[in-house]
Amino acid sequence: MTAEQTSGEFYLSIKDLWKAFGTFLALRDISLDIKEGEFICFLGPSGCGKTTLLRAIAGLDLQTRGSITQDGKDVSNLPPSERDFGIVFQSYALFPNLTIEKNIAFGLENAGRSKAEIATRVKDLLKLVGLPDQGKKYPAQLSGGQQQRIALARAIATKPGLLLLDEPLSALDAKVRVHLRHEIKELQRKLGVTTVMVTHDQEEALAMADRIVVMNHGVIEQVGSPTEVYREPSNLFVADFIGEMNQIDSAVANGGRLAIGEDSFACHAHDFSDGAAVVAAIRPEDIIPHEVGYQPESAEQNCIEVLLHEMEFLGSFWRCRLQNDRFGGAELIADFSINAVRRLGLAEGKPMIIELPADRLMAFDRSGES
Repeated sequence: MTAEQTSGEFYLSIKDLWKAFGTFLALRDISLDIKEGEFICFLGPSGCGKTTLLRAIAGLDLQTRGSITQDGKDVSNLPPSERDFGIVFQSYALFPNLTIEKNIAFGLENAGRSKAEIATRVKDLLKLVGLPDQGKKYPAQLSGGQQQRIALARAIATKPGLLLLDEPLSALDAKVRVHLRHEIKELQRKLGVTTVMVTHDQEEALAMADRIVVMNHGVIEQVGSPTEVYREPSNLFVADFIGEMNQIDSAVANGGRLAIGEDSFACHAHDFSDGAAVVAAIRPEDIIPHEVGYQPESAEQNCIEVLLHEMEFLGSFWRCRLQNDRFGGAELIADFSINAVRRLGLAEGKPMIIELPADRLMAFDRSGES
């Protein structure tokens, strides 16, 4: 955010936020601006602080210091009941002794809505989440996916300005999870509600978020679109945490090239000085296969001969382990399409040529910092 911009341009603004539990710092100097209608995912490993940050936004765990502004109003020290949000938990948290209709109506009744208004709203919400005939049932009579839809309906019943989702899909099986994440995203787009979701599932974040906030050890490592954090990671932690990544000890050679073993390679632009010890990194799907005898047009193509040591069939592609004595003893993992494997006649124990595209070969500080 530039100096000219103000928090009024954003629906939710978090400034210089810290959270301590005794001597343990769970959050350190967090600042983040979220636009109205955005779908934001907090992504990171267990214990990184993502749920603590969500709870601070909700007022369930007040920050040690820092401020939170929502829709132009400072809510930093307000109790949850005075904040404008709906929340969905991993455990659904439905009332087992109340019918589905009563569960959804709970917040509306507390808000003093009329019976007629509540009945109409509940009916509309059940239809919205695809469960129009389930209102008279109890939570135990529904599947996990259905219960989570009801929890979502209850969270948006009062039309909150902010929707908070705390790992809402992690308790579901894989197929239901994939189906429901699509439904949640479509519902969010339809309602236009600003949404913040906590997840440790990188695929979930990549599929659902407008922007991903990657966290580690209580700090934000990178904020960007799914494409940005995947294709242009800001440091080695982000590169390693999101997706697969080959990592090879390297050093910066003349002209900014990367020296690996006995060879040097053109690479993505970086700011390291000549001689600096770095980690060379490239994603498995970015490695391009060629048949033995392939002649590159220029040194920028970074072509080397390797031995295809091992192949693992993963349905839509083959994961291949590649070895090269000149490559400093490092093993590379490459993902090749079924068509490429068939076209080139690739097989275990055979030599082949691979290309490491210069724009996809990146250099990172070994410490993990950018």
